[in-house]
Amino acid sequence: MPSEDERPDEEPGSRSTAAALKYRPPDDGAPRLVAKGSGLLAERILELAKENNIPIHQDPDLITVLSQLDLEAEIPSELYKPIAEILSFVYRINQKAKDADDE
Repeated sequence: MPSEDERPDEEPGSRSTAAALKYRPPDDGAPRLVAKGSGLLAERILELAKENNIPIHQDPDLITVLSQLDLEAEIPSELYKPIAEILSFVYRINQKAKDADDE
């Protein structure tokens, strides 16, 4: 029988990991890590994102780095470029959705 943090379709020890960033310029100098977790907590982070129509981006290398940050910490400058690319994608999605709503 699988333990509480394992699913029958997962290999033992394989667990999902998730993180959430917040960025509200000009108030924020850089994006901040506002949530992180693995297993059931990661699932809850993803559920909340879906419930709130927040785009989800999967990047195993990025999540490895983000999961090492303290909560509420600004992302390090080494992550500015990859995070900027993701935010740019999110802004484009939001703009397309807004334009579709205006039609």
